[in-house]
Amino acid sequence: MARVKRGVTTHARHKKVISQAKGFRGRSKNTFRAAVQRVEKSLQYAYRDRRARKRDFRRLWITRINAGVREHGMTYSEFMHGMATAGIEVDRKVLADIAVREPEAFGALVEAARGALASR
Repeated sequence: MARVKRGVTTHARHKKVISQAKGFRGRSKNTFRAAVQRVEKSLQYAYRDRRARKRDFRRLWITRINAGVREHGMTYSEFMHGMATAGIEVDRKVLADIAVREPEAFGALVEAARGALASR
């Protein structure tokens, strides 16, 4: 039976891991054994942080909305309740963008929310 040499397969596997480790510091970028560990850990971080990013952005949007609303003498929770009461369905991402880029339009939304709360 013929002898099977596995150099090609091993080289391809090593090359794949080393290319994923590009940009890492120290031996992690060019030593296979260290690179395997760092690549596995980096993939775990990437998986975790794809979910964490969603939480972080939501917190940022809420902070921006709150800052914009307080300039008009309201709190975030009052504003969001007023928006729901007024039947205005705009998500937090868009509200935060409006609060930062178009303060006049945001002021109109605040007044609409305030009016809906007053008429209750």
